[in-house]
Amino acid sequence: MGWSARLGRSVAGLAAALAACAAVAGSLPARRIVSLAPNITELLYTAGAGDRLIAAVEYSDFPAAARRLPRIGDAFRVDYERLLELEPDLVITWQDGTAPSVVAELRRLKLPVRELRVSGLDDVATALRELGAWAGTSAQADEAAAEYLRRLAALRAAHASDPPVTVFFEISETPLYTVNDRHPISEVIRLCGGRNVFADLGELAPAVGIESVLARDPQVILAADDEPRALEYWRRWPRLAAVRAGNLYTVSSDRISRATVRLLDGAEQVCELLAEARARRHDVAR
Repeated sequence: MGWSARLGRSVAGLAAALAACAAVAGSLPARRIVSLAPNITELLYTAGAGDRLIAAVEYSDFPAAARRLPRIGDAFRVDYERLLELEPDLVITWQDGTAPSVVAELRRLKLPVRELRVSGLDDVATALRELGAWAGTSAQADEAAAEYLRRLAALRAAHASDPPVTVFFEISETPLYTVNDRHPISEVIRLCGGRNVFADLGELAPAVGIESVLARDPQVILAADDEPRALEYWRRWPRLAAVRAGNLYTVSSDRISRATVRLLDGAEQVCELLAEARARRHDVAR
């Protein structure tokens, strides 16, 4: 290869690198985006940037179009060689879900990376606006964010005076995992007038013992609907307040566990179930 050809390739490579950096800096909208979390994939579609996605991680299954995206790995394992071949101008990681080792390796490879923070209900709207700005789809993203905040405000107003009821939320049965007060699921419970019995634990999704659940004696037990045996399991302890009142419910795992606009669909379901639980609690007390 001649000197001029090598120079041409170097200039082209430099131009591509500068374009990628410019996209990350916000001066250019990203056109080739890789999502490293299922909730980010979903939010990108909501923000009007689905057509800019060129790859995603496992479990990116909503909306239906996301299922057709090439897979690049998961939260803990990424095919870096394939990722480099795709030449993305933006790789988006989830601050609370992408392994730090993955983020470090992406930066070492000089890939254009941005971390998205989605930790609570209000963060969903902020994330939509950020994604819209990065992808150049702010009009649709801002509209989606505004509609989301309208629904959230309406739910908060509707349930602001709901009488409190204590709740245990079961993520998985074996091992037994729940959520603390910083988890979005706990925020949904709180919005609906519930009180998470394990709100005080330090880990976001801590493991707990059966004895701890019995000791805190929740009035309601909620379990993700992908844990079909969870509710029957608790019937072994008929003196548990939730069992005595029949307040054992499943909720949609997809809607309650992903920090996307569908989180409000999950919140509506939880609020309905807690309203039913309050009525049953009073019936048992009479």
